[in-house]
Amino acid sequence: MKFLFMFIFFYFFPQFAVASSSKESITLPLNNWASQRVLSYVIGDLIEQQFNHTVNYQEIGAYDQWGALRKGIVHIQIEVWQQSMGAEFSRMLAQQHIHDLGSHSAVVREEWWYPDYVEQKCAGLPNWQALNECAYLFSELPLSGKGTYYTGPWEYHDADLIRALDLDFTIERLSNEKALWRKLQKSVEKKRAIMLLNWSPNWTDVRMKGKFVEFPRFEKGCESNPSWGLNPNLVHDCGNLKQGWLKKVAWPGLQSRWPCVYQFISRVDFSKEMIAEASALVIADKFDERQAAKIWLEKYSQQVSDWLNIQCIAN
Repeated sequence: MKFLFMFIFFYFFPQFAVASSSKESITLPLNNWASQRVLSYVIGDLIEQQFNHTVNYQEIGAYDQWGALRKGIVHIQIEVWQQSMGAEFSRMLAQQHIHDLGSHSAVVREEWWYPDYVEQKCAGLPNWQALNECAYLFSELPLSGKGTYYTGPWEYHDADLIRALDLDFTIERLSNEKALWRKLQKSVEKKRAIMLLNWSPNWTDVRMKGKFVEFPRFEKGCESNPSWGLNPNLVHDCGNLKQGWLKKVAWPGLQSRWPCVYQFISRVDFSKEMIAEASALVIADKFDERQAAKIWLEKYSQQVSDWLNIQCIAN
């Protein structure tokens, strides 16, 4: 209770926060999906209010951020998803270009997804083998017979999956997350079948019912050994990880320059609900990202107070 009081007191009365010995600013990356952006503002607000550091924000893509983390252009990333970022994370960690600040409690998944009502049109779902039987339902061009799979500006080996499993689908890559959700919303309004990239935790977990397609279960051999799965000639004949990790990483210099912030980030632990709610406040409830961060902080103030329970003396 004492730490909850301290958090609320310093958050709303920042003039009483402990002064910092460092005048340099901390920079957080802003990627192109809602939960990462809202939660980065949450973390930034807490760093400013609790540790009296100036926080800046840098718009940057998920792929470009790795070089920026290595060089100290950005300092903390609070959402590193295993499926889409795991390879780069492992490479950077092995070269000591980043620090691993631990995993969140949330378990993540990134995969083909559809709204629940689609099963009324394609009864074999969520089994992937139903996709070809129902491909025409997902077609952008009704006479083509091929379904359309909508994805964003991220790489998930979907083209390899389509080839390896001989799926009657084409890929339409949209420019950003907002375009993806616009496509979804238009289809939902008309109860039209749609297949698109989704991930969990996300706003759909708490605002819209749907399911992931169940492809052959992922194993490491699927990525490199053609003889592993159903297609003896091609790799990637499997789905993505069903239970991936979600990590926090930092520029290696963070620990020595801002040790209290380093300890704080190490304690930050997002649940599935916390991440889904951060996204839903923006995508479904239409708050702007800054408003969403403040609402989120009020809702989860008890958990935040636990993260701030550190004993630290700044340099």
